Amino acid sequence: MQTNRSKRYRAAAQQMDRTKAYNLTDAVATLKKFPPTKFDQTVTLSLRLGVDPKQSDQMVRGTCPLPHGSGKRVRVLVFAEGEAAKAAEEAGAEFIGLKDLIQKCQEGFQDFDVAIATPAAMTEVRKLGKVLGPRGLMPNPRTGTVTDDTAKAVQEVKAGRVEFKLDKNGNVAVPVGKFSFEENALAENANSVIEAVMRARPATAKGRFLEGVTISATMSPGVHIDPAPYLSGI
Repeated sequence: MQTNRSKRYRAAAQQMDRTKAYNLTDAVATLKKFPPTKFDQTVTLSLRLGVDPKQSDQMVRGTCPLPHGSGKRVRVLVFAEGEAAKAAEEAGAEFIGLKDLIQKCQEGFQDFDVAIATPAAMTEVRKLGKVLGPRGLMPNPRTGTVTDDTAKAVQEVKAGRVEFKLDKNGNVAVPVGKFSFEENALAENANSVIEAVMRARPATAKGRFLEGVTISATMSPGVHIDPAPYLSGI
């Protein structure tokens, strides 16, 4: 399988010890030494959790503000009317409306990254569950995307608040910045995400919660991070 990897990928793999779990700072430093690409890669943190994703009471989900932002332009859609709509517009939301936007989404429009809705709007927005749900775009109170304070919600997601959610294999993957970021910025962003996921541990989770952590760029192999520092006191 390794023979199918690109020359750049193989060169990067040779610069690290695949049998080693690095501390976070060293993992980021190792990642930054990998050969660059012609585009600014997204850096992603992947966490393997000791929960059963088939059990609804072991769902892991939440949000985390990134201290140094995500490096990504976030396009925000807001389902709202009146003052809440005006506040969202002033905060920089790209798409604002209610019935017109609902119809547009029903017709296939998905050219946005985050959807926010007021509690009042959710009565209508729930119709979009089958459309937005599969893409993880459905507004949800637990992630702060159902709120009357639309301005604050828009500002937070544009500043770099990221969402995380357990997938069907028991993993969580979260973008923590761009390859062009300074090492300390990537490390601090990644640390914030790990701590946020640890705080989201379900009460029903048994045994070791954080089983593995890896950081990687779009075109790079993953660098294993030692989870031990995050397990103390858990």
